[in-house]
Amino acid sequence: MDTYLPPIEKPKNLILKLVYAATRRRFGKVLTPLKVHSARLPLAFGFWYAKISKLDAKVTLPRELAYLLRQQVARINVCEFCIDIGRYIALQETASREKLDALAEYQTSPLFSPAERAALDYVTALTRDRKVDPQTFHRLAEHFSDRQICEIAWLVASEHVYNMTNIGLNIHSDLLCDLNLKRRSLVTA
Repeated sequence: MDTYLPPIEKPKNLILKLVYAATRRRFGKVLTPLKVHSARLPLAFGFWYAKISKLDAKVTLPRELAYLLRQQVARINVCEFCIDIGRYIALQETASREKLDALAEYQTSPLFSPAERAALDYVTALTRDRKVDPQTFHRLAEHFSDRQICEIAWLVASEHVYNMTNIGLNIHSDLLCDLNLKRRSLVTA
């Protein structure tokens, strides 16, 4: 499927050229949202996305849980790009393939702790229903501090920004997980 706007393959802006080169080096390609969305906006938008990443680094939740929560939001919103890149990064940083694969069954899978289930229930309700009932919140509060609850809400909100941008412009998966598998097979061959 094509994106609604054609990708800008060769930006004229020097900073964008450098960003394209950096993402090509990190991911093996220039990411589609960068070519479709970011290339058309003032650099301040790119800096804002970078600020989100810096704020994410201040989250005190376990990294694996943060990735699982973002992945759940992307799955519910059916943001193929975010599912792909979220999985790609999570696999590089936490090696949680089993939990990522079992995310659709988190409520019954023995892989997930009660705290993870409570967080995933909260994230699922907030994303799907745009509200959370008091019982779901109470279960979340049994496992997480006030700050961590705010961090979970932040992860949901910021993931929605990425999801809606990509969905709104018909940006689909960049097949990063496939690229990652290809790179591994070349290294082990």
